[in-house]
Amino acid sequence: MSLTRSISTSNPSSVPSSVDALITSVLAGEHGPLPSESIATSVFWVHHGTRLAGGDTTYLNQYVLVRLGDSFGGCAFEAGEIEPSICRDASGAPLDVLLRDAPRPLRIAALDAYLSRVRPHREAAGAGEAEAVVLPTGTPEVRARARDAAVAGLLEIDAGAAVGLIGVVNPLVAAIRERGGRPLPCDFNLKATQWGDPVTDDMHEVLVRADAVVATGMTLSNGSFDVILERCRSRGVPLIVYAQTGSAVARAFLGAGVTALSAEPFPYSQFSAEETVLYRYRAAVDA
Repeated sequence: MSLTRSISTSNPSSVPSSVDALITSVLAGEHGPLPSESIATSVFWVHHGTRLAGGDTTYLNQYVLVRLGDSFGGCAFEAGEIEPSICRDASGAPLDVLLRDAPRPLRIAALDAYLSRVRPHREAAGAGEAEAVVLPTGTPEVRARARDAAVAGLLEIDAGAAVGLIGVVNPLVAAIRERGGRPLPCDFNLKATQWGDPVTDDMHEVLVRADAVVATGMTLSNGSFDVILERCRSRGVPLIVYAQTGSAVARAFLGAGVTALSAEPFPYSQFSAEETVLYRYRAAVDA
C-alpha cells in the first residue's frame, strides 16, 4: 500500500476527546455548516441475516441509516434498541435535533452522515489521504474475504502478536492468522469462532492482553468506543477500526488513539454483488 499523504493531527485542539465531545463540536459548527441548517432527508431501518458458506454462524444485523443530501450515515444496533417506526418519526427532522435528542444509534448515524457530507471519503482518496480499495464482484464469501483481508492489511505486527478482535467475523479471524497474529476474539453475541476458538464477552480481558486491537465500528453504537480508545492510548497499543457503522466518525479520531481505519460507507458490501469501494486510512506518524 502506498499513500501519498496520511491524515495529520498536528493541531491538538482539533482532536476530539470522546464521541460526545465530537457531537458537541459539530453542533457548534466547528466542522462545517451548523447542523440546524440541514434536514435528514430520510431515515431508514434495515434488518438482515447472513450465513456464509461453510460456516455455522448466522449473523443478524440491524442498521439505522440517515440520508443527508448526497451522503449517507449508518449505525448498527442491537435487536430491540430501535423500532421501524423511527423512520416515520425522524425522516425530515432537522439534523441538530437528531444529534441532540435521538437514541444513540440514530445520533451516530446522523453524525456519520454529517461528517461524510462535509468531507466525503471519495474526496479524501482523491487528495491522497486515503486509499480506495475495490472489493470485487462475486459471492458473499469472495467479497467478505476481500474486505477482511483489506482490514487485516492495516495491521503491522510481529509474528505471534496477540490481536484483540472486538466484534468477531470469522473471515477476519482467518485474515489475522494469515498475517501471523494470534486472535483474542471478543463479542457479545458469539461464544466461539468457526474454528472453535472461545469468544469472550469481556473486552477488558482482551484490552489488557492485546499487542494490537482491531475493533468494529459498532463500538460507537454500544458506547464502548471511548473506553477502547482510552485504553489503547494509555497502553500505546495500535487501534485499527473497521467501520461500516460510523466510518466518518471513527475517522475523526485518527492520530488521537486510532492508528488506522477501514471505512466502508453505505451501501455496504453485503448489499451488493457488484464492485464496491472501501477506504483505508493511516494516521500520520511523527518523525
